[in-house]
Amino acid sequence: MESRLYISGEWLATDETIDIVDPATQDVVARASKADAKLVAQAVTAAYEALGAWSQTPARKRAQVLNQINELLLKRKNEIAEVLSKEQGKPLVEAVGEVIYSADFFAWYAEEGKRIYGELIPPSRPGHELRVEHVPVGVVAAITPWNFPAGMLARKLAPALAAGCTVVLKPASQTPLTAIKFFEIFNEAGLPAGVANLVIGSGSEIGEQLLKDKRVRKVTFTGSTPVGASIMRQAAAKISKVSLELGGHAPFIVLDDADVDASIRNLLLIKMRNAGQTCISPNRIFVQSSIYEQFRQKLVEKVGQLKLGRYDTQKVNVGPLIDHSALTHMQSQVDDAVAKGALLLCGGKKCDDSHLVQGNFYLPTVLSDVTPDMNIFHEETFGPIIPLIRFESDSELIEQANDSIYGLAAYVFSQNYKRAKGIVDSLEYGTIAVNDISASDMAQAPTGGMKESGMGREGGRQGLYEFLECKYTLVNYK
Repeated sequence: MESRLYISGEWLATDETIDIVDPATQDVVARASKADAKLVAQAVTAAYEALGAWSQTPARKRAQVLNQINELLLKRKNEIAEVLSKEQGKPLVEAVGEVIYSADFFAWYAEEGKRIYGELIPPSRPGHELRVEHVPVGVVAAITPWNFPAGMLARKLAPALAAGCTVVLKPASQTPLTAIKFFEIFNEAGLPAGVANLVIGSGSEIGEQLLKDKRVRKVTFTGSTPVGASIMRQAAAKISKVSLELGGHAPFIVLDDADVDASIRNLLLIKMRNAGQTCISPNRIFVQSSIYEQFRQKLVEKVGQLKLGRYDTQKVNVGPLIDHSALTHMQSQVDDAVAKGALLLCGGKKCDDSHLVQGNFYLPTVLSDVTPDMNIFHEETFGPIIPLIRFESDSELIEQANDSIYGLAAYVFSQNYKRAKGIVDSLEYGTIAVNDISASDMAQAPTGGMKESGMGREGGRQGLYEFLECKYTLVNYK
């Protein structure tokens, strides 16, 4: 399979390519064209030249295009999911769900884009008008990660396009094929040439070029905290706006009045999603002492029932990690925790099944008696490891849960709403779910982080305003 770039409404192939590898087999499934500096500049030029017409297109007409994108995504969800799973590894049912999730962002922002209201402020003097408008920020550079190649694309491009911005997208080098399928749909939906452009290649090289280009007025990025910090430093040189969704180290809190079975069921659904490779994945499981042993026993039993396999395997729960370095990171965290006194209850190594040994499969793992001196307590995991942490009081819990540089997501399970509300109010996290795990699954809600988990929001009305500037005009009619 050969895959191309998309610039100014045209598909372009290059001599230099990138191998796209199936993480479940290590087979090369495609070769993607790689953009050089000239093509990246060409993509920015296309976006810049298309900005005037697209930003002046009535919101209702922009909405028609976004709604068409939504319909085509849903129509082709199985085809796109197959490509997504092959390059990224997640089970097919998860990939289908991700495409449906992505389509919802285009549908929701098609409508929300019609509601970018201005206002008139009462003047201090007669014969004057104080007018406030919200206008597109301009050309947007969108840099998306490999773990959700459809979802993160939609969360950025849908609001940007609805706001009247034009875009240059740089997907992760490991997973560009999903982005290519989206751009095929953009083309068919009638998105004008230059409004959205696709470049593939080195994140550091292309990112640096986009950040230096004065025509790019906004950068939206999902990825690691160190890379996000680097983007902030580079964006500061020309005071570009930035939105950053960065690392996470979510606490999953189970109080002694929680429904234990429901909390375990929800924990495994969110923790094993994408083999634990999500920014909102629970990485520290806090369980109150009085139910700790019961929770631990039931959890290990359920983890033992999980099925590893390729994306197209029947009833598979857990797919591969993205690459070998991810496997090394998993083993390092487990070995460090065990050396410092944690108990390994199950898993703790690479899968050695003869049918899966070639892939990057790591066994679902449960560690008990994890303490703050272990690396896993502070380092983002990004894999299928569940570390259990015992706590006695709510005050102790809150102190430990907030003991992190990250502040993206958190989960609280309790059947006492007043108690849960008190804990939520004390948590330093931007996206919190109580007795649920789907806080970031809805296009109409703003998700994002605090502290070193980033800035800005994706989803909701707030996500649209990330791509708008506030413009104030004073008019004297005298």
